[in-house]
Amino acid sequence: MLSIPTDEILDPRVKRTRNLLEQAFMEAVTEKGFQAVSVQDITERAGINRATFYAHFPDKYALLDHSVRQMFRQELEKRMLSVCTFSMENLRQLVIAVCEFVSNANSHCAPPQPQFESLVETQVKAQLQELLQNWIEQAGSDVDPKIAATAASWAVYGLASQWSHDKKRPPVESFADQVLPLVASNLHLMQTA
Repeated sequence: MLSIPTDEILDPRVKRTRNLLEQAFMEAVTEKGFQAVSVQDITERAGINRATFYAHFPDKYALLDHSVRQMFRQELEKRMLSVCTFSMENLRQLVIAVCEFVSNANSHCAPPQPQFESLVETQVKAQLQELLQNWIEQAGSDVDPKIAATAASWAVYGLASQWSHDKKRPPVESFADQVLPLVASNLHLMQTA
């Protein structure tokens, strides 16, 4: 299972403030694009002062990092993937979840902004690696779980990114079916599915 996010053990006032900041940030990014958003924009929308912002985050990049981590974690939890074990169907659902998440995240920044996409990529791949490593360890594979999970997480993210940027992309379910054998081969668990 994924480790407990630090937000779950925070004081309710801190959680509320962070939620206000995250919501204001995402609204501002959707409206203006990531590069154009300032800390002042975020604090005005959230109805808090700049000192409070800086008590929680050193800059907008740290807020983006935190927001993406939280949103992707929630997506995994919503789909119950964070408490599953390895199966080909669970892996398929994970590919679909990542494709949809990456596509949605990219839609917040038009035109595409490399810094934004890079931060999304870092957070998604880290959580994918953690989840896949857990699945591999539970399955008792002979392969090094960290190496296999790293390879698979990069494959899943790369494929999802390619799918989200494709102007003539197939339905996400068809795409997941097409790439599933490629992703599963990185895990060396196909024989246990």
